Amino acid sequence: MRTSQDQLLRRGNRPGARRRLFGVWMLAVALAVTSSACSDGDGGKSSSWRGPSGAPSLGGGETPPPKAAATISEPRAGAKDVPASTRIAWTTKEATETTVELKDSAGKAVKGKLATDGKSWLPSGALEYGETYTVSVTATGDDGRPALATSTFTVMARPSKQVRVSSFLGDGQVVGVGMPLIVKFSRAVPKDYRDDVQRRMTVTAKPAQEGIWHWVSPTEIRYRPKQFWKANSKVSYRVQTGGLPMGDGWYGRADLTVDVTIGPSLVMTVDNRTKRMTVTRNGSVIRTIAVSLGKKSTPSSSGTMIVIEKLRKTVFDTFAELGPDEGYRTKIDYAQRLTWGGEFIHSAPWSEGQQGRVNVSHGCVNVSMANGAWLFANTRIGDPITVRGTERKLQNGNGWTDWNMSWQEYVKGSALPYEPPA
Repeated sequence: MRTSQDQLLRRGNRPGARRRLFGVWMLAVALAVTSSACSDGDGGKSSSWRGPSGAPSLGGGETPPPKAAATISEPRAGAKDVPASTRIAWTTKEATETTVELKDSAGKAVKGKLATDGKSWLPSGALEYGETYTVSVTATGDDGRPALATSTFTVMARPSKQVRVSSFLGDGQVVGVGMPLIVKFSRAVPKDYRDDVQRRMTVTAKPAQEGIWHWVSPTEIRYRPKQFWKANSKVSYRVQTGGLPMGDGWYGRADLTVDVTIGPSLVMTVDNRTKRMTVTRNGSVIRTIAVSLGKKSTPSSSGTMIVIEKLRKTVFDTFAELGPDEGYRTKIDYAQRLTWGGEFIHSAPWSEGQQGRVNVSHGCVNVSMANGAWLFANTRIGDPITVRGTERKLQNGNGWTDWNMSWQEYVKGSALPYEPPA
C-alpha cells in the first residue's frame, strides 16, 4: 500500500524525524562544497587548493620561493672535454650557507675543498679522463630553505702531450732553515699560464709562516718564507697540476705532494775583515772558525748563499775553466757547494797557516781539516751562509740565491699579486 504525501509530512513533523532530515540536508551541503573545491574547474584533476596565481597556497596565500639562489658557472651543464683539473665555480644570491657535492657516473662522491673565497671548490685530485660527473651546489638563505643548482659534464680524454712536474726535495727529508722549496717542469710554462699553475700550488707550514712562490725561470719555481724557516717546522707543499692546461695543448701529467721537516736553525756568517766564521744554532754561538777566502784575483762572493750539496770526498778539476797556467786538480775533503760557479766550504790543510790571516783560495771558504769535519757533521742541505766584505758581490742565480734578494724583490717573481696574511 502506497503512503500518501500527507502521511510523510506528518511523519516528518515528529521530533526524531526532523533531526534525521536535518542531518541528511547537512550531508548534502557538505558533499556539494567538497565537490566544488576538488574540481576547481579542471575536471577534478587537481588535489590541492590553488590561489589566484595558480600556485599552491597554504592558508589561502602563495608559497614564496627560497630567498637564496645558486648558479653554476664552471663547468657549464652539458660541457664536454672539460680539463681533469677543473674547479667548480658558482655564484649565489642571499645565501648564508653553501654546500658542494660532486659525484661520478656511479654515484661515488669526490673529495674536495672549498676555496678561501667561498666561491669555488677544487677536487682533491685530478678527475678521471673520459668520466662524466654531476655537481650539485645547494644555497640556503636565512629562511632555512635550500635552493639547488646542478651541472653534469664530461672530462676530456687523456691528452697525449703532458708536462712532468718534479720536486728537488723528497718526502721525509730534513733540511736547513734557508731551504727553498723547488719545483721543476719538464717544459717551459708560458707566462699566460703561470698564474693558473701558481693557484694550484699550496704550502702549509706548522707553525704558520708567511711566504710566496717565485718564478726563477719558465721551467722552475721556488718558494721561501719572508724570514728563515722557523726551526723544527713541518712543511707540506702540494702542486695540483694533474690535467691542468699549461699552454699549446700541453697538460700537467700528475699532482705532486711533498712533506719535509726543517731542522735546527744553523746559520753561518763569514766576515772578510776578521777572517772568521761564526756558527750559531738556534740563535746561540756554538763555534768560531778561522777561514781563508778568495785572493784578490779570485775573490769570494759576498752575499747570502745556501748549502746546495755535500760531498765527503771529491776532486776539484779547474783546468777547463782556468786554463793550463791557473788550473789545478786536487782531492778535497768535506766539501759543501755554495754556488754553481764553484764556491764551496771545504777543508784545506795546505792553507791552515794562512786561515784567519790571509786570503789565498780560488774563491772558496777554506777551513782546517778538523773544522771541515765538524761543519760537515753539523750542517744540512739548505743551511744558510752569509759572506761579507769581499771584492765581489754574489750574482743572483749563481746557486740558490733566494735569500740574496730582499723580500720586495722576491715578491716580484710571483705570477700572482702578493696578499699579506690577515
